[in-house]
Amino acid sequence: MDIKDVKTQELVKKYNFKFSKSLGQNFLTDGSVLDSIVDGAEVCDEDLVIEIGPGVGTLTAQLLKKAKRVVAIELDEELIPILTEELGDNPNFQLIHKDALKVDFNEIIGEEKSVKLVANLPYYVTTPIIARLLSEGYNFKSLTIMIQKEVAERIDAEPNCKEYGALSIMVQYYCNTKIVRRVPPESFIPRPKVDSIVIRLDRLENPRVDLLNKKLFFEVVRSSFNMRRKTLWNGLKGIGLSKENLEMAFNNANIDMKRRGETLSVEEFAALANEIEKIKNQNKI
Repeated sequence: MDIKDVKTQELVKKYNFKFSKSLGQNFLTDGSVLDSIVDGAEVCDEDLVIEIGPGVGTLTAQLLKKAKRVVAIELDEELIPILTEELGDNPNFQLIHKDALKVDFNEIIGEEKSVKLVANLPYYVTTPIIARLLSEGYNFKSLTIMIQKEVAERIDAEPNCKEYGALSIMVQYYCNTKIVRRVPPESFIPRPKVDSIVIRLDRLENPRVDLLNKKLFFEVVRSSFNMRRKTLWNGLKGIGLSKENLEMAFNNANIDMKRRGETLSVEEFAALANEIEKIKNQNKI
């Protein structure tokens, strides 16, 4: 596919911007990818779009054409004057100079009914940001994010494949997932060493499974994947049940204790965690 140039390189040169390795900055230069992100997010004039890491604002400019309002969150102070100069005249644009991991998204969202998050996430902060956005219950319709290919494949993975793990389950507990497109290294400056993927996470109205204890559920999931080659029985020995009670939980959930975590669906993990919680509660009586 031919690369459809955008003005990223022009802006970098105009402002003599120096990329920060510590912030994992890679800016898109391929306009077809920008189009794929905006189209993949299905941005419309009813949407508040929150963009994390706008860079020099090339994606932001495209979002502003479609969205009701765009709020961009940027950590790098060197980018603030560039974004202000290039986009500050747009009445539907707001710029926040802050770490996205420390932002109160509820303050931004307010009474908005249709909220979509769009981001080209630095690889080093991908998982913490996704975990925070999903676990803290913000009112997003969807998250359309460009992330490292391997991470996107883990998020979208199904049981019985090597990519499937705790991250897959965490995201799929809250969302449906859809791969939008692959993005090669030559679509960025500077070029990353790996491919990227644009993936959309559509938030479910209610989590995928009913849980008696969400904290315990995720503890069961993590313990089951800490050492992937271990059986569930070995992985969950430290979960706080006697051998007999743990065996009872497996039997009640109709799950073979010799299976490995990578073979269980989200629903099966929920069934097992709920049985463990029931037995723990019985033992407290």
